[in-house]
Amino acid sequence: MHSALRVLAGVFVMASSLTGFGAAPAAARSFVYVSNADDGNIDGYALDQATGALTPLGKTPAGPKVMPMTVSPDRRHLYAVVRSEPFTVLTYAIDPATGALRQEATAPLPDSMAYVSTDATGRVLFTASYGGDKVAASPIDADGLVKAEASQVIPTGKNAHAIRADRTNRFVYATNLGSDQIVQFRFDATTGKLTPNDPPVVKVAAGNGPRHPVLSSDDRHLYVLSELSGNVLHFAVDRDKGTLTLLDSTGTVPPEAGLVPGLPPGTPAANDGKSRIWAADLQPTPDGRFLYATERTTSRIALLSVDPATGKPAYVGNTPTETQPRGVRIDASGTWLVASGEKSDRLSVYRIDKASGALTPVGRYPVGRDANWVEIVDLP
Repeated sequence: MHSALRVLAGVFVMASSLTGFGAAPAAARSFVYVSNADDGNIDGYALDQATGALTPLGKTPAGPKVMPMTVSPDRRHLYAVVRSEPFTVLTYAIDPATGALRQEATAPLPDSMAYVSTDATGRVLFTASYGGDKVAASPIDADGLVKAEASQVIPTGKNAHAIRADRTNRFVYATNLGSDQIVQFRFDATTGKLTPNDPPVVKVAAGNGPRHPVLSSDDRHLYVLSELSGNVLHFAVDRDKGTLTLLDSTGTVPPEAGLVPGLPPGTPAANDGKSRIWAADLQPTPDGRFLYATERTTSRIALLSVDPATGKPAYVGNTPTETQPRGVRIDASGTWLVASGEKSDRLSVYRIDKASGALTPVGRYPVGRDANWVEIVDLP
């Protein structure tokens, strides 16, 4: 970043409140939130939809190791998970005018949860525990607050990394990195209960380490980024049964990166001097034409195009980004991608070329320590 930009960024931060959000520009209707695990707080920014510029709004206290976050379907609340004891989920109200976060509730979680999402109605909160090998469902009150403990805790295979519902709200999928499988659930939105689908799991090739899933907008395809192989696994979804069929696997780490596959959890560290694949996040553009996957060892974002007829991804190229990129998010217009780095003190914004998917950097902004999870709230 040019020195002038660094000075301006510093001025923005100094002008912001360190304990709460300052006033956002009057026209701002898009807000970016980043959880800073080591600082135990959440950075907020106003996103200028015309230029991609971020105006820092200040920091909101959360708790040590605040990491995964998700936004309610009505965009009125942000849910943030604290992965230090006592394990909790915090509910923040989002001020639609300023982007300010106001904590309204806290609720216990059954373990250190690595992922959080909601069902389509916004009445159930799903979480997944990597170390605890389990997923959980917690009730969300009619006012959008999570106040009670989990109503359901379900053991899974090893290292449950993520959990997501489909858009019909009838099926839910959870990844098990250590067991190389996807767990398939049926979901009853009336009772808020998960039950095993038939079959209850779909196995993938050993050594992939399935991590983060995303669904296509029509729920016909599920894509899962594999942490250890860097492959994007492409599944067809049976729209009546909700069951998955693996169709293909696409690499996101080119040979010239010089990486070898990551080691499965519990494997003794290899003293071979080789650098290993360590994939993290996967995000689609709203139109479903492109996928972006982060790889932390090389600190790059891979671009994949998606065939509109078959849903099959194809590797296109990659872009350097913040050091050890953990999270990326794309705004509702599909114009801007925001990326955080666990080992970087900056946040990057990229313009997305809607024809090619190519990323063009437009700015870098100060962020807290161990910045990992990014959420974007776009308001009408």
